[in-house]
Amino acid sequence: MPVKIRLQRHGKKGKPYYWIVAADSRSKRDGKYLEKLGAYNPNTNPATIDLNVDSAVQWLQNGAQPTDTARAILSYKGAMLKNHLAGGVAKGALTEEQAEAKFKAWLDEKTSKIEAKAEGLSKAEAEAKAKALEAEKAVNEARIAAAAPVVEEVVAEESAETEETTAANEEE
Repeated sequence: MPVKIRLQRHGKKGKPYYWIVAADSRSKRDGKYLEKLGAYNPNTNPATIDLNVDSAVQWLQNGAQPTDTARAILSYKGAMLKNHLAGGVAKGALTEEQAEAKFKAWLDEKTSKIEAKAEGLSKAEAEAKAKALEAEKAVNEARIAAAAPVVEEVVAEESAETEETTAANEEE
């Protein structure tokens, strides 16, 4: 039975959410699957990926072929590297401990890159908010400055009217 690791679409129109599944290649896109390996949410920045790496590696070792997008996701999360290292252990080129140490080092480096990107995005968002607030303050100050002479004119007119009415009242 030809098995594919592929994405199964869920979510609503315009807001996709995918399950990463191992499925028979002859089944429908959103049809029956053999095992759910994880989930992928492209709506967040950076995209959220939850993946059971060990299960994905097991399917890869059993001959499952990932689609192009699934391959990119598996590579991003390290499943392809872990499969490669497992092949090296099977051939005797590496020991299990060496393979695990390489995978942990790669995983730590990848995590730090993701955190740096998220931090940079939040910093850029905070800067954009600060600029918008400064622009809004400038507009408000300009509006207040433009309204001040009008208010003074109105106050002067009202005081002139009150003087006229008091003078008229005194004449009567």
